[in-house]
Parts: sequence; C-alpha cells; structure tokens
Amino acid sequence: MTDVLRYAAFTTDPATGNPAGVVLDAQHLDDDDMQAVAADVGYSETAFLSPLGPGERRFRLRFFSPRAEVAFCGHATVATAVALAERDGTGPLTFETPAGEVTVETREDGTVVAGITSVPARSRPATADELDRALSALRWQPADLDPDWPAHVAFAGNEHLVLAARTRERLADLDYDFTALADLMRERNWTTVHLVWFAEDGTVHARDPFPVGGVVEDAATGAAAAAFGGYLRELGRVTEPRRITVVQGEDMGRRSELIVDVRPDDPRVTVTGAATRIPG
Repeated sequence: MTDVLRYAAFTTDPATGNPAGVVLDAQHLDDDDMQAVAADVGYSETAFLSPLGPGERRFRLRFFSPRAEVAFCGHATVATAVALAERDGTGPLTFETPAGEVTVETREDGTVVAGITSVPARSRPATADELDRALSALRWQPADLDPDWPAHVAFAGNEHLVLAARTRERLADLDYDFTALADLMRERNWTTVHLVWFAEDGTVHARDPFPVGGVVEDAATGAAAAAFGGYLRELGRVTEPRRITVVQGEDMGRRSELIVDVRPDDPRVTVTGAATRIPG
C-alpha cells in the first residue's frame, strides 16, 4: 500500500492553501501506479519522490495531476520539501524534475518554509491569435485587460499565459468555458493561465484556471509564480532585487501566499512558502 501524505502548501492553515499529495518513497512505483494514486488522491497534483543515492539530499521528483503527468509543480515541490525537512531535518535539497534541476532551501522560520529556485525563466509576448482565443474562452473582453501589463507566455519549468486584469472585480468574476480553454492550453502546452491584478500596496492577486489538470482552478501555483517573476524581469520591471507577495486562492476560499524573489542579474526566480500537514 502506498503511503500518501497530504499537505496544504503556501499556508500554515490546513483549511487554506493548495492541497498536494506527497509520496516520499516512490522508487517502486511505475508510471501507471503514480497516475492511479494521483487520480485517487484527487488533488491538482501529487508529488512522487525517489532518492538518487544513499545519504544524499538529491532526489528524483515527478508530478501527476488526476489526468496526466506535469513537468513541474511549485506547490507540490514546497509540500514535498517541507515533508522531507520534517522527516530528515532542514537544509538544501536538489530535485531532478522533468523540467530540469530545481534547488530548494528549507529552513525553520517559526514553521518550516521552503524556497524553490527555478530553472531559468523567460517570457515572450502572446500572439494575437493566442490572446483572442484565450479571451474568448475566459469570456473576457480586451477592455478587461490592464494596458500597462501586456499579455505574455512565461516559462519557469512549464509555460503559463499571463493576463493582467484591469480591476479586482474582473479577476473575482471567473466563469470560463472549461472545454475551450482546456483545448487551447493543450494545443499551446500551457499548464495554467495566470490571471493577475496589481493592488496599490504592491501585492499581486492571482487566479489560475487549470482545466488541463481536470480542475477548474488552482489555489496556489508556484510554477506560475516563478514564471511571473520571469515575466516581470523580461518587461524591465526588475531593476534591483525585488520581492513580490502573490495572493492566490482567495476567491475560492483557500487563501495562499507566495513570496517571489527576482533579481535583474539572474534569470532564475525563487518562490518561498510554508506548508502544513492536512489531518486525517
């Protein structure tokens, strides 16, 4: 029987954050086994960890949604790193993922937190066709977009369409065509659509439709937050080391906080958050 831990990531309250399944000893599971476990757990992602050498803090890490394998998942990486730190102690970890090598630093800060350093992030403008089809599927109008923040496809392990809403009300009213958006995302190989709104205090509020994973919305998306850091850097909005707080999941009752650190001289992005065990 596979031992599956359940954690809420990017929170210290198990009733909030983004739930993830974590299997710390997955070396005996094949692809079909992992997919079956992820489908049974039913969270947006379940992480499967296999040690790469005795006594080393280097592991192979894979992620499965209820429907398919995902190249990289930030919230499940945070959950896995915290679970490992609680079992083996804090310190640096290295994960070999399908998206590339990811380093994580775990530390005690009142609670255990994990900081993920992404693969090099990049970002490009969305094409007119991509934008038109995305807006149609979201049931948004061009006027719903903030003109100060152009639509981009950003990458930090996997790709995410980044769209900035003009108002908080537009972000809160999420009612999209699940099938149409899923079809577009599969065609373009996007993991989520990262919808953001910039508050006056500098906080970024985000929502992430995730129909390709079989769920309407993700409560916290570390991979998208890392890609968003690359988006800011590509636009020239990072002229000195910058820290952004991304609040996600609030409109679905699972508030999450992701701390995003971006540097002008480094294409990698660090995303930090806590995780807590879900009872039961």
